[in-house]
Amino acid sequence: VRKNNVEVIGMKIAVLGAGTWGSALTILLNNNGHELTLWTAVEKEYKELSVTRIVKNLKGIKLADNIKITNDIKEACKDKDLIVFAVASPYVRMTARKAAPYIDRKIPVVNVAKGIEEDTLMTLTEVIESEFEAENGDKGIVTVLSGPSHAEEVSVGMPTTAVVGAKSREIACMIQDAFMSDRFRVYTSPDIIGIELGGSLKNVIALAAGVIDGLGLGDNAKAALITRGISEIGRLGMKLGGRLETFAGLSGIGDLIVTCCSSHSRNHNAGYLMGKGKTMDEAMAEVGQVVEGVYSAKAASKLAKANNIDMPIVEQMNKVLFENKKAEDALNELLLRDKKDEHSGFDWDE
Repeated sequence: VRKNNVEVIGMKIAVLGAGTWGSALTILLNNNGHELTLWTAVEKEYKELSVTRIVKNLKGIKLADNIKITNDIKEACKDKDLIVFAVASPYVRMTARKAAPYIDRKIPVVNVAKGIEEDTLMTLTEVIESEFEAENGDKGIVTVLSGPSHAEEVSVGMPTTAVVGAKSREIACMIQDAFMSDRFRVYTSPDIIGIELGGSLKNVIALAAGVIDGLGLGDNAKAALITRGISEIGRLGMKLGGRLETFAGLSGIGDLIVTCCSSHSRNHNAGYLMGKGKTMDEAMAEVGQVVEGVYSAKAASKLAKANNIDMPIVEQMNKVLFENKKAEDALNELLLRDKKDEHSGFDWDE
């Protein structure tokens, strides 16, 4: 099978980032019959993986012997058919800058991280494109894969769905074919910005959902938060060019639900610890992994203000995270906001 003159079965694929998500996708793609190279910039991680092949934070998971592990970015990126960016959002620009000289701009790059760069307010595909363009004037073919997909479940073959966003249907279908399996169903979409905003903004709402659970406020409160949270995400997302259907789909409400409700969610877990009285720094240290929502919260607030979009949950989470506001006080302020209609623009009979 060939897509865009690239063989989909038996592709040479590099995954940049050997954390839980990068490792889970490496396992998936390897099981799909591709030739995998897994890159990490962390020397200690490289040495441990090379010897033990045991993935940290994925209990009982080992990388197959045929998966190549490297800490050489040139070796990882040269002569590949597909590159997967799976580093945590704060490290995407740095990794793109390192990788740019070695990536053929004619091959697709798939970003699977979720976040918004705080300083530039760029989505992560835009960050990668900007580094590629700065290196040789060509943005390349940068796409996104997102959806309700915890690494802990994907790595053991539990049923999962995701969506790939690309500018062309041909590229989207090629990536769909590369990732698709009987346990990993992939849909396609042209709405790259909507997919990325859904994936990044939901992490902020998931922090708030964790706070609600930490405070012991029950399922009613959390359901309300999730519902109003997707409303906030949709308002900002559509203002920035995303489609309403995307926010009602896998990378919107689907990803929001799983991140707000799962014990696998580092964002939910960090919020839970804050609800129990921990500071942001204490919660992040206890979770022991990058908590993407903390990095996206400021960017989301800046985007909301720049576009005159009301995002009260995001606003209150920023105050809890960065202004030492008590979680209980933030919740009370949300509940005591002025009365309003659930949806604007509806007509009344009388």
